[in-house]
Amino acid sequence: MERRSSGAGARGGVPTAGPLPVVFLHGLRTSRSMWRAQVAAVEASGHPAAAIDLPGHGWRQGEELTLDGAVDAVRVAVDAVGGRALVVGLSLGGYVAIVHAARFPAQVAGLVAASCCTRPQPLLVDGWAVAARAIGRLPDHGAALNALAVRLALPPAGAADVAAGGFALDVMGPVLRALRGVDVLAALRSVEAPVWLVNGRFDHFRGEERAFLAACREGRLVVVPGATHLVSLVRPTRFSRAVLEALAAVEDRAAQAPRDQARTPPTMPASLGTTTTSSPSRSSTAGVMRRAFPPPR
Repeated sequence: MERRSSGAGARGGVPTAGPLPVVFLHGLRTSRSMWRAQVAAVEASGHPAAAIDLPGHGWRQGEELTLDGAVDAVRVAVDAVGGRALVVGLSLGGYVAIVHAARFPAQVAGLVAASCCTRPQPLLVDGWAVAARAIGRLPDHGAALNALAVRLALPPAGAADVAAGGFALDVMGPVLRALRGVDVLAALRSVEAPVWLVNGRFDHFRGEERAFLAACREGRLVVVPGATHLVSLVRPTRFSRAVLEALAAVEDRAAQAPRDQARTPPTMPASLGTTTTSSPSRSSTAGVMRRAFPPPR
């Protein structure tokens, strides 16, 4: 686990007072290094930040990835930063973060699930598996294709960050087996913490974002213009802003709770162009926000 902050945490997963930590979970075949920009932004705001490698990735390459093992890695990471955190995951990390939040609600003050608004249904996953096996038969196991995709899809800084931790080229099969048929919507329905769904405008994984939003008890949908699947690397400043806004909203929510037991959803500053509506599948107290960031000035 990569953690550059020195804030002390309680043993045994007991939440401690102080700034809320943020735990970051990377995407498929990448590593904790993909979160360098976001870790720096969170730490600059005065909050501890930790980015971990899931089994089979980064320094844990060679370990078998299972869903239970990945969720347990998150549990251990949250314990290490004090027992409660804002958990941020992208793609594979987003799916793992959702299941972790459902299984360990006391550890999750808020959840940012990015680039994971497609259910891993067996038919779809099996199609990906066929493609993965074909790529795995190449002499270099797809290293050249992966390098080309990184050069074409990411800006130089993002490409450098994602490459720094290495690529797990042989992990696709275990990941697909781990996620195949997982009922992500059922997990989302049981998540008690507020959820931010963050997608790039051109992300091919955003096809079911409305169903994912409707499954949340307190859900917000943030769409980042110009971004693709790796939204945090393509638009790092805007993604960092979304994380910081979620962090501020969760802390405001926690501060308000002792004064007002009524559950009111956190809100975003109106100056940022936020609009708020009610989820049609939940009561009016479950606020839903959908915001597209304004263009850069």
